[in-house]
Amino acid sequence: MKKILHKKIVFPVIAVIILFSTTAFKNNFFEIAKQIEIFTTLFKEINMNYVDDTNPGDLMDTAIKSMLNDLDPYTQFYNEQDVEASRINNAGDYTGIGASVLTLKDKLVIVEPYKDYAADKAGLKAGDEIIKVDNIIVADFKDDAANLLQGAAGTEVTVTYKRQNKTNTAKIVRASLEIKAVPYYAMVDDKTGYVVLRKFNTKASVETISAIKALKNQGATQLILDLRGNPGGLLSEAVNVTNIFVPKDQLVVTTKSKVKKYNKTYYTQREAVDTQIPLVVLIDGSSASASEIVSGALQDMDRAVVVGARSFGKGLVQRPKPLIYGTQMKITISRYYTPSGRCIQALDYWNRDKNGKATRTKKENYNAFKTKNGRAVFDGGGVQPDVEIALSKQTPITKAIINENLIFNYATAYYYKNKVNNLETFKLSDSDFKNFKNYLKTTNFNFETKTEQAFNIAIEVAKEEELNNEINTEYTKLITALQDYKTSAINKNKTQLEILITNEIIKRYFYSEGLYTYFTANNTEIKDALSILNNPSQYAGILK
Repeated sequence: MKKILHKKIVFPVIAVIILFSTTAFKNNFFEIAKQIEIFTTLFKEINMNYVDDTNPGDLMDTAIKSMLNDLDPYTQFYNEQDVEASRINNAGDYTGIGASVLTLKDKLVIVEPYKDYAADKAGLKAGDEIIKVDNIIVADFKDDAANLLQGAAGTEVTVTYKRQNKTNTAKIVRASLEIKAVPYYAMVDDKTGYVVLRKFNTKASVETISAIKALKNQGATQLILDLRGNPGGLLSEAVNVTNIFVPKDQLVVTTKSKVKKYNKTYYTQREAVDTQIPLVVLIDGSSASASEIVSGALQDMDRAVVVGARSFGKGLVQRPKPLIYGTQMKITISRYYTPSGRCIQALDYWNRDKNGKATRTKKENYNAFKTKNGRAVFDGGGVQPDVEIALSKQTPITKAIINENLIFNYATAYYYKNKVNNLETFKLSDSDFKNFKNYLKTTNFNFETKTEQAFNIAIEVAKEEELNNEINTEYTKLITALQDYKTSAINKNKTQLEILITNEIIKRYFYSEGLYTYFTANNTEIKDALSILNNPSQYAGILK
């Protein structure tokens, strides 16, 4: 009797669940089909009846990008050229002129010609502004003009560029270029190895292992792994790099999604290279994604001391999805979590402010987690270093100067006015810094602080409420104080600005390889890392 009664209850419940889930699915599918039909009808009417000629491809491109703008910035549509560029970025091979290039509205700017590659051999320098590629004017090219520089190895391309207000042309023979994940490694002292890991492509772990083994053969008994400026890459390679320092079968990262098949746990798969060697990992505000998986996992396992500035805070995972006609979409499918359970995503793209900007997780909303040894670590805002270096964190004014490429442009002008022959003895002088401040004045550089923005909004509200007469005097005092701060901010940030200027100038004369060499003797973060490693009790104390 009980069994019959049980069946009478269970079967109707299951039927109701199936009915509701099926209904929900049908409703969702119907809504998608409805919206596609509305869009298709609208798209057809515009192309058939709009007063001027329209380009269906351009309209669709705008529609797709506008739709994706409401999501996170990592969910992107790729045309056929973009798909190939993405493949190159992950594979680590590249065919083109052999230079890092910045795409601006009306020109391409050479950021760095790679040493001994095609652009370098053709005489191109950092700061050169490419205005024409073959017969195509960059300003008239609607897609990413950097694609014009790519092509088959052995083919020739003619670039027209401006340098110091003079127009020049250069014929460049494209060549294959291997983009190294580890562009540099060396001994910092007689027992400390230093490895720069620039990106997580398919060769990241292999190159890192090779560098570490070479350094150990040179006598390294402790290591510094530099992930500063590393924007990330392949999640699988983040797991493999972590595996270099921790044993097999250790949890590195977990991904969670609304789609069950994307819920995964990633464990180390191989035997480690060295589970005991003392290790410091360097990070900064540009260390993101896979860099944060590695630094976060090693921190959670108390396997390394993390030094520098809080990382970028990208806790989202993307996956490429092939579409039709050779196009592709990269879509955010899940969030990732470090071994302690942290999701270090800093920006909330789904609850934006009234201006449509993603909001940043507030510190009071961070959640505490525990490392293997019981140390407190937090989610919500990137990986917080165990040892924070003040100079590693960019201030509002240094960010504003960098964002406007003013240090880059000053270094370009410096290069054509000065000779630097010795990397070891180079030092930015006080007169050089004075020249930099004068240069800023010629650019009419000004930046608006968040405080200033808030005050401006407040005074507008006061005007609406007719309170501005009562607060005008105090408002003027506050604005004057802010202007005084902005005037003195350059000098207050002199040390950090001098470091940034020095680094950019050194690259002009000695390439990135020279900058890394300079780092090993002069970089503040490396010096602090070395101090920690050379003090075993301090190193152990941080991890406890």
